[in-house]
Amino acid sequence: MNGQPLQWLRERTSEDIKCQHALIALERLPRHVAIIMDGNGRWATARNLPRISGHREGIESVRDIVKASAELGIQYLTLYAFSTENWKRPEAEVHALMRLLEYYLRSELDELDRNNVRINAIGKIVALPKRVQHILLRAIERTATNTGLMLTLALSYSGRWDILHAVQMIALDVRRGKLSPEDISEELFRTYLSTSQIPEPDLLIRTSGELRVSNFLLWEIAYTEIYSTETLWPDFRRQDLYRALIEYARRERRFGMTAEQVGAMNRAATYTAAIKQFLDTFAQRHKR
Repeated sequence: MNGQPLQWLRERTSEDIKCQHALIALERLPRHVAIIMDGNGRWATARNLPRISGHREGIESVRDIVKASAELGIQYLTLYAFSTENWKRPEAEVHALMRLLEYYLRSELDELDRNNVRINAIGKIVALPKRVQHILLRAIERTATNTGLMLTLALSYSGRWDILHAVQMIALDVRRGKLSPEDISEELFRTYLSTSQIPEPDLLIRTSGELRVSNFLLWEIAYTEIYSTETLWPDFRRQDLYRALIEYARRERRFGMTAEQVGAMNRAATYTAAIKQFLDTFAQRHKR
């Protein structure tokens, strides 16, 4: 738990340890990774299986990516688990997804807590079934003092809903005299979003090859690096995460500045030729 070495660190293979050490040595790992977990249905359809089989296999990907992120020391991982639009799916599929969410929280809570993971949730949580709300809130409360990876589950979430809700709350505070229009800034606006307690994502990963953000973290991803992979979510495991992190490390994040300015600022973070060669070798070894 708090301050204790992760149990997961003792379970890694020797090759995994080498890969993670090389990635950490870059000193360019993202602080916050967000993932749009897409492709569960297509994975199942391609195997002539019911769609729910893809969602079940997707849980295995969640387990591995959470573990790998914690092992690497990534501080925040946000998973787009269920959007407001997902309520439009067939009732049987929605019911099965809620049961899987409940299963994940119940079955993984002890291990997540032992490994110092803090569970968080964003979205219209009151729209979830009461049983799911209960286990989710219990998981949040139990892990609230953990200091490792913050795992945020986006549930019944949409970026537009979050922005609209923030505007409504600001309007109420203006009407109550707690704010004046002149007080409203980007910094203030952000405090009204459900993501106010986590930093903006450095890296957004989307699986299944789609090139859209699907109403996810619309305010927060203004300067986020986006990585898309053809891999379907049930097949996405730590090697795929490492590929995304390698690509992220190679990018130059400017935030509106010139390349010269960014180069001067990032000179200390430039990785050595030996580490780059190792990562290139890794990318070739694990090429699909």
